[in-house]
Amino acid sequence: MPHATFSTPLGTCAIAWNDAGLTRFLLPDPERRAGGNTEADPPSWVGEIIERVKRHLTGESQDFSDVRYDFGRVPEFVRHVLRATLEVKAGHTATYGELATAIGQPLAASRAVGSALGDNPWPLLIPCHRIVAATGKMTGFSGPGGVATKVRLLALEGAQLLAE
Repeated sequence: MPHATFSTPLGTCAIAWNDAGLTRFLLPDPERRAGGNTEADPPSWVGEIIERVKRHLTGESQDFSDVRYDFGRVPEFVRHVLRATLEVKAGHTATYGELATAIGQPLAASRAVGSALGDNPWPLLIPCHRIVAATGKMTGFSGPGGVATKVRLLALEGAQLLAE
């Protein structure tokens, strides 16, 4: 599968695609290094996304809801959760329960929503970092750096954060 790495103010990100759309996006990881002989030159539509990610990570918020994702690679429930997550815009948060309700599920589906977000193949682009506990507490984030990265991304986007 074609992929590329690129540098951002927060570190090296990675992106992968196919003819159907983006297949994966990886947030900066201290262990990841840019370059390598297995990388491909991204097509122009992927290059545009890369530039938008760079701008976003410098504090110029971007909305990635128009990106072509290969949703065929994820189960139907996860697809519904991810599409609903795209509606939570920069500077805002929603709770797992609110997301469950938004996809027509009972509040009790909050844990399933959290699990679906934990499997998000496009963190940042599909902003799972904007989903918080009902109390406003920052809970689980499966990306590199865990909750600290979640808080950093929210602060970068100007979201109101509750002090612990």
